[in-house]
Amino acid sequence: MSRGGWARPVHRWTSIVFTLAVIANFVVRGLGQGEPAAWITYSPLPPLFLQLFTGLYLFALHYSGRCRSAGRGAAG
Repeated sequence: MSRGGWARPVHRWTSIVFTLAVIANFVVRGLGQGEPAAWITYSPLPPLFLQLFTGLYLFALHYSGRCRSAGRGAAG
């Protein structure tokens, strides 16, 4: 598996989980039965933080790879 091969699927699946958690949050709030439980309100946060870390890793991986390939091209 290439560099960052594990991070892309994790980032992709956590984005799906995050989207579903936000949709569930809006559905529960839309039912209008008062304030939802705290676990429903804060359920989007763990996948969001995981997305932050995997996204930063992929961002840094992209630019570190670009610097390495530029260094190899100059060396010839």
